Amino acid sequence: MNNGKPLVGVVYEVYIPNPKAADKELSEETVEEMAREVYEAVLTLGYPAVLIPVKESFVGFLRRIQEVKPDVVINLCESFSGTTRLESNVAGVYELLRVSFTGNVMRALSLCQDKFKAKAVLASHGLPTPAARLVQSADDIPPLKFPLIVKPNAEDASMGITPGSVVRDEDALRTVLAAVRDRFGLPVLVEEFIDGREFNVAVMEADGLRALPVSEIDFTALPKDQPRIISYEAKWFETSELYIKTPPVCPAAIEDELRDRLQSHALEAFRALGCRDYARVDFRMDKRGRVFILEVNPNPDVSHNAGFARALGAAGVEYSRFWKHMIHNAQARNGKP
Repeated sequence: MNNGKPLVGVVYEVYIPNPKAADKELSEETVEEMAREVYEAVLTLGYPAVLIPVKESFVGFLRRIQEVKPDVVINLCESFSGTTRLESNVAGVYELLRVSFTGNVMRALSLCQDKFKAKAVLASHGLPTPAARLVQSADDIPPLKFPLIVKPNAEDASMGITPGSVVRDEDALRTVLAAVRDRFGLPVLVEEFIDGREFNVAVMEADGLRALPVSEIDFTALPKDQPRIISYEAKWFETSELYIKTPPVCPAAIEDELRDRLQSHALEAFRALGCRDYARVDFRMDKRGRVFILEVNPNPDVSHNAGFARALGAAGVEYSRFWKHMIHNAQARNGKP
């Protein structure tokens, strides 16, 4: 402690250009920018803080944590050594070291990253999610109704999602399955495509669990031949037509009943998957008004220009105040996983 205030370590993975995965670089590069914004927000609160970059060396990561000895870690790592599936292991290190940290524990991160398992847990709690199958071969045609959407089962940030991910017949399905298999490996998630509106709800723990104002993706400007989805390009490339024509609107202009339903489902999903501190829940709504949970993101982008911060603003929660809540949560847990 420094004058009664905790030393806060802001941990993030260092951006290392990888020519073999150029399409991942933009989403990974933004993590450094996000870490700087969080660091500056913590400083405005009067807390001593230090940036702790994580590189490829696990031993170096451990050594740096032991050198700094932070009282609280703000965990912003979305991968380790450029590998998304190792994201949860970083939280596991804090748990083993008994370091207080913000965000979700290893178990929740790991469960949410496996989209199919997370869907099974949601369904077991009576929460609606689109019908889906895990596919082990490009020739494995699941018994689902077209149109379908094909996704990597264990990636985030819309990795592997393109306009071509939505398929309407078996030939297109085989082609996309093969492409996703070759790039991301097996198994591949195939899900019934909910052709309709898209929403997301940010959830935070601050003096109790709270669902923030609903955000909706406005697809009205998209060309009619484009599926109404948020692809990797639409999420990350600010000069792209897909990005420009899929703006988020928060708070969404929706009826009270729909807002309450989305927020209620978001809170239930948060609890069902064992989340803590904060997360974002993504939804689709079909033409009959039925809502379906697509996934729960337990480690969403929390930079100033991202959806989570936008929801905080719509709720009247200052960005630095949010981090004060998260630091207090971590302190209250006293380093116990």
